[in-house]
Amino acid sequence: MRIRITFSKQGALRYTGHLDLHKLWERAARRAELPLAYSQGFHPQPRMSLAAALPLGFSSTCEVLDMRLESDIELEGLPARLNATLPPGIQVTKVEPVDERAPALQTQVAEAEYQVELKNPVDTSELKRKVESALASQSILRERRGKKYDLRPLIHSVELMGDTIVMRLAAREGATGRPEEVLDVLGIAFEETRIERTRLIIKSPSPTEEIASPHPPFKARGSQ
Repeated sequence: MRIRITFSKQGALRYTGHLDLHKLWERAARRAELPLAYSQGFHPQPRMSLAAALPLGFSSTCEVLDMRLESDIELEGLPARLNATLPPGIQVTKVEPVDERAPALQTQVAEAEYQVELKNPVDTSELKRKVESALASQSILRERRGKKYDLRPLIHSVELMGDTIVMRLAAREGATGRPEEVLDVLGIAFEETRIERTRLIIKSPSPTEEIASPHPPFKARGSQ
């Protein structure tokens, strides 16, 4: 059986890395007495995968994990069972079955939406001008890990909502937009913000399915 778990990541758990999060979920599954499936070989690993790595320091209301089980189980009441085994900061909001034949979760993620809260006052009119300039640009050349790339195609939308910036960025394998790089283009220091991922857009084999926070605060426009 393959199940999909949607959960939030808040508080001190924002600083838990990708690998540690995998271990955390393995322990939670064991404590909840789930029949977790493992890979074959000398070093068996739990058969689970996260939709997209969340950078350290970011919070989220929409993280997604696929977990494979050795046998079918009843899903009713499972969110509460898992929450009882998870540390504060991780909260399961939904558990649903997934077709075993569906592609790997990571390959289905298309976009991610972020809410960026500005800690300090800014010149709103100047910031709006910078946003419009960035969106009007044909290309925004950047460098990541010593390699040059064009950030512009990875930006699907950016909106100002008072002292908050809402951006929707590409989140495909090999083509991922990072909020802190967009902020750098806008002249805003990453340290002067709080960033939360509020929505993952997952392309299903059938029509596109959106996995969102229970009450997404904003709806970005202009996505491609």
